[in-house]
Amino acid sequence: MVDMQTWFGIQQLYADYASAVDSGQWDLWPEFFTEQCVYKLQPRENYERGFPLSTLSLTSKGMLKDRVYGISETLYHDPYYQRHVVGAPIVRKVEEGRIYSEANYAVFRTKYDKESTVFNVGRYLDIIVQTPEGFKFAERVCVYDSEMIPNSIIYPI
Repeated sequence: MVDMQTWFGIQQLYADYASAVDSGQWDLWPEFFTEQCVYKLQPRENYERGFPLSTLSLTSKGMLKDRVYGISETLYHDPYYQRHVVGAPIVRKVEEGRIYSEANYAVFRTKYDKESTVFNVGRYLDIIVQTPEGFKFAERVCVYDSEMIPNSIIYPI
């Protein structure tokens, strides 16, 4: 469906995204998205039933930057590390310069004084576009499998 160079670029986008959010370099996170973008965290049941309710819904790069400011400057929470394990992306279709892809993910959380636990598991449903700066997400919907979220979601999934 796509050539090897494109597939490699998509794979690199996914890997770079996980590396950035796992490293705590929050200022890098919005740069993976286009100016007019969508980033949502949505429970699987709502997604499959077509319900719009999401745990988090951001609809522009500016809103992502506001979230970064909140994480960095205003939110007080018990700090933790997170680590993403992301499956190989599957390209579902390419249409009008937009690449529709998905990948499974698991996020593990480690609090400083506790053992690591599975934090969030699901799949990314993405729309990726080529920009002068490389591939970017025009849309990323994180559809997570369990409706139970331990405490809250602070950092990007």
